[in-house]
Amino acid sequence: MLLKPRGYSLLKAVDGEEALDIATREQPDLIVMDIQLPKLSGLEVTKRLRQMPAFAHTPIIALTAYAMKGDREKFIRAGCNAYLSKPINTRELLRVLGEMLPPRQANNH
Repeated sequence: MLLKPRGYSLLKAVDGEEALDIATREQPDLIVMDIQLPKLSGLEVTKRLRQMPAFAHTPIIALTAYAMKGDREKFIRAGCNAYLSKPINTRELLRVLGEMLPPRQANNH
């Protein structure tokens, strides 16, 4: 509801395996990765994506409801560029998206 009116195209996966499949097939400009995915965790999906040259520079934002001390560092080590905790602060999400996507892409994707 927040992103589509701003011109972003969205892809959704229900589990880690589907996330990996969709990401490799569609090559999105940015990935918002829920860490608590079934089948493969978001951290495992992130690590696998980072091993692929096509995803070496794709921004990945970690998203989790389980914010614990040291989590941010763990997510960054796994290959995430940023970290947001649930419930999502919509202003913060838009700020991070704006920082991670070039203006041309932010207006068209």
